[in-house]
Amino acid sequence: MLSGLVLSQTDGRPMYLQIMEQIRRRIAVGDLKAGEQLPSIRQLAVDLRISVITVKRAYLELEREGVIATQHGKGSVVAAGVDLGSRIYRQELAKHIEEAVRLAALLGLSPREVQRRVRDAAERLSDVDKVRR
Repeated sequence: MLSGLVLSQTDGRPMYLQIMEQIRRRIAVGDLKAGEQLPSIRQLAVDLRISVITVKRAYLELEREGVIATQHGKGSVVAAGVDLGSRIYRQELAKHIEEAVRLAALLGLSPREVQRRVRDAAERLSDVDKVRR
C-alpha cells in the first residue's frame, strides 16, 4: 500500500504534482507493482491531511498518463504495462532535457553547443563507469 508520502508547503510546486511525482517514482523503483491497489482518494486525503480535490486531481492526471487505472467502485491500481518504470524514467528524462534546453536558450547557447555539451557529459559518465568496473 502507499505510505510515507511527504508533501512540502515550501516546495513551490502544487501538492497534486508532488503526489504524482512520488507515486511515479515508487512505481519506477519497483515499490509499487502493476495491479497493486492504491488508497482511495478520500483515504489518501485524510492520511496526508489535504483536500480530496487535490488527491483527485493527482489521480486523474496519473490515469490520463496511463500510470494508474481506476474502476468505479473498485478504486485505483497501478496500471499494467510493459516496463512502466522505464516509461516513467523516459518521461522524466524528457522533462529534464526540455529544462536544460530552456536554460541553454537563456544563456544564449546554440543547439549545436547544447548537443556538444550533452555528448561531453555522456562521455565523462561513460569514462567514470569504465573506471568503476
